[in-house]
Amino acid sequence: MDTTGIERDSMEFDVVIVGAGPSGLAAACRLMQLAKENNQELTVCLVEKGSEVGAHTLSGAVIESRAIEELFPNWKELGAPLNVLVKRDELYLLRGETSSVKIPNAFIPATMHNEGNYVVSLGNVCRWLSEQAEGLGVEVFPGFPASQLLFNEDGSVAGIITGDMGIGIDGEPKDSFTPGMELRAKYTIFAEGCRGHLGKELYSKFQLDADADAQHYGLGIKELWDIDPSKHEEGLVIHGSGWPLGGGTSGGFFLYHSENNQVVVGLILDLNYSNPYVSPFDEFQRMKHHPLIADYLQGGKRVAYGARAIAKGGFNALPKMHFPGGLLVGCNAGTLNFAKIKGTHTAMKSGMLAAEEIFAAVQSGDTGGKDLSGYDERFQNSWVYEELQASRNFGPALHKFGSLMGGAFNFIDQNIFRGKLPVTLRDDHPDYAQMRPASEFSPIEYPKPDGRLSFDKLSSVFLSNTNHDEDQPCHLHLKDLSIPIGTNLPIYAEPAQRYCPAGVYEVLGEGAEARFQINAQNCVHCKTCDIKDPSQNITWVTPEGGGGPNYPNM
Repeated sequence: MDTTGIERDSMEFDVVIVGAGPSGLAAACRLMQLAKENNQELTVCLVEKGSEVGAHTLSGAVIESRAIEELFPNWKELGAPLNVLVKRDELYLLRGETSSVKIPNAFIPATMHNEGNYVVSLGNVCRWLSEQAEGLGVEVFPGFPASQLLFNEDGSVAGIITGDMGIGIDGEPKDSFTPGMELRAKYTIFAEGCRGHLGKELYSKFQLDADADAQHYGLGIKELWDIDPSKHEEGLVIHGSGWPLGGGTSGGFFLYHSENNQVVVGLILDLNYSNPYVSPFDEFQRMKHHPLIADYLQGGKRVAYGARAIAKGGFNALPKMHFPGGLLVGCNAGTLNFAKIKGTHTAMKSGMLAAEEIFAAVQSGDTGGKDLSGYDERFQNSWVYEELQASRNFGPALHKFGSLMGGAFNFIDQNIFRGKLPVTLRDDHPDYAQMRPASEFSPIEYPKPDGRLSFDKLSSVFLSNTNHDEDQPCHLHLKDLSIPIGTNLPIYAEPAQRYCPAGVYEVLGEGAEARFQINAQNCVHCKTCDIKDPSQNITWVTPEGGGGPNYPNM
């Protein structure tokens, strides 16, 4: 369906924000705080593709409260859901199916210590931030995906168009068709999270990453469990690496004890792996059988599942975050600090800095569409920049030297030199380009799930409460329909069948009968396919508003 001639309603705001994650919500709150402090009239609109704020938010999550404290010094009185203070840290190396070694505290990189941090549900933190934003006068619209960019005649960003509703799978409008709206703004903040599809377009149009190293990603898979109260230790934080990952596959697991006898358990698998037979989902399911983890989970009940890609390239991969008419913030820009395995505080701060830059412009009478290059100076003078710069070698060291030697390098860099080691390691090889032909590897025989500790993909997706109307266009676009079967299958054994943690992609039939099937209704919006496809043939775009996962407490 050609949407160019559609007549659309239009609304105008001073600022439009795309995405109700930590960075977008922090930006919205800070904008309205500044407006009230300065008696300035300001209109701010925030759109979120999930059915509600927090529906698509998934993170570990252990967070630093630094940014929240800056934004709302009275956050405790306001009831922010930071209820579980970290009481104890443990770090392990899993050496095999049953063995593990606990790393003494003295040898853990300083960035990985969590004293003073909180175990949270980031979805609930976002719901609370949304309440604060609305209380300050922000218009928050969940269920409205930003599907297209709007441009002024001079090429500057003029806002966004929300997604059309009621288009059938054949691309034709149904009786229920409702065109998306134009939301125009002096400035637009893009806070879509990792691999945001409009962000991807902005990177390309304005060459935002021309001077940056290649971005790197991990796939985070997470489950929420109710466990036996006798095994629960509120505030215990466990991290580890090693088994079952090997053969050039890296990453690490986490197990956090939150409140109400619940734990979150997950695996972050780096997407720079070369073996096309690797299945991150199955690696995670296998990992839970290690006694260190199984001892906590046995007798418990799995209550939620989700997955999300993580931008972990850090300082060296940071793009230019300003362009005519807008700013890029949070994980859309890759502000996560991988050395801390945390990105909430940095995302929030980048959003707050964006708010300050835009407010200063609007207050001075700026009519919009400018390239707010002053954001660079604000960012570089902030603790976010200092923190990311000090951690710049963490990820590249692990990629270059592996867990043991890379860990030793990071210990020296972070604990002895405090991030000021006079060397910068580079890792400029994109993740998708590191996949090797299947002929160089043997298929991996993963154990069958036992239904107690390990599970299949479909029952997992069920727990994510994912839903898409089947009668809508597929939101996973193939640039070339022939590549999955004609190229990816013979060369890479079509890895989409395995890297997707939701069973979206299948190869049905064999030989000349083989065909590629996309089960788009299963998609949990993790974006792994957009990142890892070795042919870069898959583009993720927004489905109808409200589609995707509905995470209750993730």
